[in-house]
Amino acid sequence: MKRNMGRIDKIVRFTIAVVIALLVYYELIEGALAYILLAVAAVFVLTSLTGFCPLYGLFGLNSCKMKKGDKP
Repeated sequence: MKRNMGRIDKIVRFTIAVVIALLVYYELIEGALAYILLAVAAVFVLTSLTGFCPLYGLFGLNSCKMKKGDKP
């Protein structure tokens, strides 16, 4: 897996995941919606930690900065 997520993208996804978790924890979101959003939050955390988003790969997106010597 080649990284395709930049630092800001990872921070935003992780922050959204934490906010979702807090909303569910404090029972501001309940029921089926809570489970769906927790699944989304888990995906956001996983993609933030790995730096790879499969949807970005499908659509050819890349928010990762290129390093010297990297090929586009």
